[in-house]
Amino acid sequence: MNRVLAEAYPDAHCELDFRTPLELAVATILSAQCTDKRVNEVTPALFARYRTAADYAGADRTELEELIRPTGFFRNKANSLMGLGAAVEERFGGVLPNTLEQLVTLPGIGRKTANVILGNAFGVPGITVDTHFGRLVRRWGWTEDEDPVKVEHAVGALIPKSEWTIVSHRVIFHGRRMCHSRNPACGVCPLAADCPSFGAGPVDPDKAATLVKGPEAAHLLAMAGIGVDATAVAAEAVEADAVDADAVDVEAGVAGGVPVSTAKAFTQPVVAQSVAEPAGAPPGAPR
Repeated sequence: MNRVLAEAYPDAHCELDFRTPLELAVATILSAQCTDKRVNEVTPALFARYRTAADYAGADRTELEELIRPTGFFRNKANSLMGLGAAVEERFGGVLPNTLEQLVTLPGIGRKTANVILGNAFGVPGITVDTHFGRLVRRWGWTEDEDPVKVEHAVGALIPKSEWTIVSHRVIFHGRRMCHSRNPACGVCPLAADCPSFGAGPVDPDKAATLVKGPEAAHLLAMAGIGVDATAVAAEAVEADAVDADAVDVEAGVAGGVPVSTAKAFTQPVVAQSVAEPAGAPPGAPR
């Protein structure tokens, strides 16, 4: 199934823009209850104004809130960004830490968010168990666990460690584009032959085809043997990066109770750093 997902989503990613681990952490906090597109509209000015952890720690609250206002929940997000900056500056010398154990102690960063940062900013494999990921791996019978940490460990034992980060992206993409919670597009799903839950959604290809979302719709339908006008598909597809109300990081402990979305993956180049294996990583040697 992982091989088929790789074929279905060869460019699995999310569109948050970042150049450094700190920028990734900031963008992820801003992405709570907000689309990646909107975050990317805000971060150029934000990153130009605040370049270091100390900058966020000493930010003028009114100015910071105004810059991030379009992302929503801007007061609580400002609390998180200022708290994050202060903690990184005071406890880690201004450098975002590169271990799971340390990252989860920071404001706005829970285990899922930490795995996103580790996998995409530091090149340390990590499994991001968001709402989509947990729902799909249970639907596929990869695990019956509900607890995100247990899900992380169970899937980590099935997938080679080198693919932990990318498999998270692929599964999340599939959950957004095709394997929807209430009405999955079973009739055109490339995983249909191996999915124990086939039939949870429409099995008629024509009906199922109307449920496929995102810019990959034409490619996914072509895999199912359905010819389609890519322009028409793009016009009708629901924007793939819409935020799910429950696809958030409830572990993060963001000031004011604002959860941090971790239904994200990132395409920017990995920052070259020498890093340690994150504490608490799921078991399972590469196969």
